[in-house]
Formats: sequence, C-alpha cells, structure tokens
Amino acid sequence: MSDSQIVVSPSWLLQHLNDPQVVIVDCRFSLADPHLGRQQYQQSHIQGSYYLDLNQDLSSPVGEHGGRHPLPNTIDLADKLSKIGVHYQKTLVVAYDDSRFAFAARLWWLLHYLGHKKVAVLDGGFSGWQKAGYPVTNIIPQLQTASFVPQIETDKVVDIKTIKNKKDLPEIVLVDSRESDRYRGEREPIDKIAGHIPGAVNYPWQEVTNSSGYLLSPIEQRRRWEKIATAEEILVYCGSGVTACVNLLSLELAGILKGKLYAGSWSDWISYM
Repeated sequence: MSDSQIVVSPSWLLQHLNDPQVVIVDCRFSLADPHLGRQQYQQSHIQGSYYLDLNQDLSSPVGEHGGRHPLPNTIDLADKLSKIGVHYQKTLVVAYDDSRFAFAARLWWLLHYLGHKKVAVLDGGFSGWQKAGYPVTNIIPQLQTASFVPQIETDKVVDIKTIKNKKDLPEIVLVDSRESDRYRGEREPIDKIAGHIPGAVNYPWQEVTNSSGYLLSPIEQRRRWEKIATAEEILVYCGSGVTACVNLLSLELAGILKGKLYAGSWSDWISYM
C-alpha cells in the first residue's frame, strides 16, 4: 500500500527513524492481560518509539456509564503527547500495535479528535516490521518538551442520547464493529448482556485488514462501504469504543468522511438497561 498521511509502510518508517518531525508510538495491548503490552514494549520495540497504554493513557477511569474505555481526559492526554515530543499540527505521529490496528487506530482517532491531523498508522504493525528484518531495541527514549494545545473536534463523537435520537432516521446508519457472532448475540465474552443496538448493521473491524495485519487497498475499503456510502452520517460503535476506530480508519481510507464514534459503545448502551 502506498504511503500517505493515513498509513505508512515499514520501509518508509525505516527511512524516517531519526526524523525530528516524526514521533513513533507503540500501542500494543491485550484486553486479556492489560500489562502485556507494556511488558512487550520494554522487551523490544521500534527504535525511538514511546509507549501509550490503552487503559492508562488512551482511556479514562471506568464509571457507572460511559463504557469500558471512556475517552481520556484531553488535558492529560495533551500533556502526555507534549512529553513525548509531539508538537501540535507539526509532528507526524506514527502509531503501531500488533493487533491489526485495534489499538493504534484508537490513538489515530484520538489525535484527530484533538484536532491533530498529522497522524498515520504503521501498515503491518510490529510483526510486519520484524518480518522485514528491521531493527528493534529495548532502549526507552527520554521524554521531550513540545507544545501540544488541542482544539477538540466535538462533532467526531456522539453519546447515547444522540444514538437514541438518530439511529432510526433513514439518512443515518448505525454500524456495529464487533465480530458477527457478538453482533448477533450468540457469543459475548466481555459484556454482561449480549446482542446489539436495535437498527445497527454489522461491519466487523477485522475486515479492514488481511490476516497478516495489512490494510486492504483504498479501492477495497470503498467497496466495503459502498452500500451505505451515501448516508448523511455513519455512527460507529463496538464494545467499548476502541476497535470501532479501525472502522473509522477504514472509512477515512475509503474517502468517506462522515463517520462518528459512539465512544461509550455497547458497554455504555447496556449500562442503562
């Protein structure tokens, strides 16, 4: 896949490892073992990359409502981005994980939400980097000083009230990003209640990539969304607002710029039941 502002290849990143205008962020994480991603990072990561944790950095504490991964405090996240050298609207952030963008896409979306457009994901993730034979290290880079003053784009996110008001409108499409069996309510490994929000259609987030974790081409991404491409708004959710961001990444790659995240997602929806 060609390099762009949305995605970069391992070979492109190799050539820009020492570019002062590029900050690399390791987003590896495991829902089953929340400490695993940081442990993996400490053992081996792409040279110069910093680590941001889904629970500690890219989410805020869980409450009664808001889902399992509420959006992070924007001031706190902006401060963390400043400390890893991200200058607002100047530094290109390259995010990677090892889970087909499940967590890197969360950072990608959050940066857009903060108004920072210069962000891309690493195609193939950490496994693709290793398969290419590119260098890894266990050296953790020093913190930096940068200026990151976000301008929040509130229209990129919706809450449960908006979902209830809009989900049945003919010009609105509600997308459930989870695996099809979870969407159908046949299996629910995480949340207390199985099923989906009434009226939602299913576009599993894993279909954005191939089995090796590489993004499908923009043409294939457009083909994937062609049935709902004319919708006025596409409201996207998953279990907790994390993997839904992979579908939002897919919409962006397809040139469909009307996707919005229901941040609380299914875990927020059922908290009112």
